[in-house]
Amino acid sequence: TGTAGGRPPCSPCPLCHQYLPPTATETTARLAALRGAMRARGVDAYVVPATDAHMSEYISERDARLGWLSGFTGSAGTAVVTLHKAALWTDSRYWTQAERQMDCNWELQRTIWIKSIGLWILEAVPEGGNVSMDPFLFSIDTWSSYSEALHGSGRTLLPMETNLVDQVWTDQRPPPASSRIYSLPAELLAGSSWQEKVTGIRQQMEQHVQSPTAVLLSGLEETAWLFNLRGDDIPYNPVFYSYTLLTNTSIRLFVDGTRLTAEARQSLQGGCPGPLCVELQEYGQVRDHVRDYAQGNVTIWLGTEYTTYGLYGLIPEEKLLEESYSPVMTAKAVKNAKEQELLRAAHVRDAVAVIQYLLWLEKMVPQGLVDEFSGARHVDALRQAQEHSRGPSFESISASG
Repeated sequence: TGTAGGRPPCSPCPLCHQYLPPTATETTARLAALRGAMRARGVDAYVVPATDAHMSEYISERDARLGWLSGFTGSAGTAVVTLHKAALWTDSRYWTQAERQMDCNWELQRTIWIKSIGLWILEAVPEGGNVSMDPFLFSIDTWSSYSEALHGSGRTLLPMETNLVDQVWTDQRPPPASSRIYSLPAELLAGSSWQEKVTGIRQQMEQHVQSPTAVLLSGLEETAWLFNLRGDDIPYNPVFYSYTLLTNTSIRLFVDGTRLTAEARQSLQGGCPGPLCVELQEYGQVRDHVRDYAQGNVTIWLGTEYTTYGLYGLIPEEKLLEESYSPVMTAKAVKNAKEQELLRAAHVRDAVAVIQYLLWLEKMVPQGLVDEFSGARHVDALRQAQEHSRGPSFESISASG
């Protein structure tokens, strides 16, 4: 039973570690702790994804459960841990990285198909076994795919709201974000105030044939765009942890309100009391609030791409209006004239930085004074020096030759 890259398995091989690259993470104790938590709850297999509760493409260190457990820090992957085995599925971009980062407790599976994960689980977990996942870390579609893969197999798919990785990560887990959540500066306002955006979404609700009474927003960029707010909870993404429940008469923003700047708070609450007053609720209250709201005579409109199975499951099926994307996500996708103008201006500023960089390279490369890494750092600094820069949208990818 060889593992990634043909390395011998850890046990019973005492020579395992001499085969490991120095970049591999020692995961024996972490896996033992997780398996202890699994046994205590009657779980035979535990599935760990590489995303967060908002289906974000990039995640914060606090949400990097897969990275902490396995050592693998790529942006796409799924781990499954049973009481005796551990395996990671990822795509071809990351195979070399996974081999260098994981120790020999792990098998590398060179695919990402849920069908393949399901077949592995069926082989590793006996009939009558429980396969558990945190429903607040899987999209509605992904959860359905796992359900389908295990259907009729004699294995039970068990939603568990207590995240077992968080439980064993304990105080080593990075703290929640604490940086400020701020309003966009007036000169960058995207042609619409947040009040105009909310009014536009409410008009869509009124005109919809199913007459939804509320829109539930889970995608972090949805709330940031709707209220013209920004944060930096996730590297390279100007967003902050939040949910929004918007009805025809009320607006509830679930967020750590202590982090809002005075200006941001004033912007949100200038219209209080009234239908354009944003009521601040604790971020962690969203589940209870959605559950309570769904008791009434309501219809909740949501985008399935960004809503977790956990939140979705709190709403009775007959009270749901499901579309792939929420009306906020589709409104955000259509840029008005002011937004287009601002986009063009941003590209001009960026082009100036790139031209400065090319000129610098022409001078420095012949002197042998620059490599890919220092070059990437320099172009980042040139961009940062441009007006309105809030940093790059991803780590610079730099190569030559």
